[in-house]
Amino acid sequence: MNSALIWNIARFILLLMAQVLIFNRINLFGYINPFPYILFIILYPVNGNRYGLLLSSFFLGLIMDMFCNSGGVHAASCLILANYRPYIFKFSFGLSYEYQTVKLNDVLTPERFSFILIAVVLHHFTLFILEIFSFYFIWDIIERTILTTLFTLITCIIIIYTIKPSKR
Repeated sequence: MNSALIWNIARFILLLMAQVLIFNRINLFGYINPFPYILFIILYPVNGNRYGLLLSSFFLGLIMDMFCNSGGVHAASCLILANYRPYIFKFSFGLSYEYQTVKLNDVLTPERFSFILIAVVLHHFTLFILEIFSFYFIWDIIERTILTTLFTLITCIIIIYTIKPSKR
């Protein structure tokens, strides 16, 4: 096994454990909690196997659904994020993505920030629309999406830059 595969497996397990043991217990105002487990999908290598990403994203969401007793909304949201990830990359990075020169754990640039923001918004909007499953509560869906996105975005950026590999 190569080191990238081992690092991805470790990231999968650590982010899932952190989400289940720490972040699921955070509950601001009764309904706002961060979901940094999606960092696995966001930080998956650009040139990595697409089907491996889709399969691991499904299992990531499925395991979250088991722990949250949420009936498949996390699995669906993770699959949608993993499926649209190349398009978000192309939108945020443009030509840099074409040549696969993107590294998300470098200095926070507007391109990296926009990629993380769009990915988090897509995941959360899908999650809450499937969780509530009624357009009658569209303002509740939008409010939860915005507030949880802000909290998740801050948490994700802190996590990315605290575990950033050192320059050699």
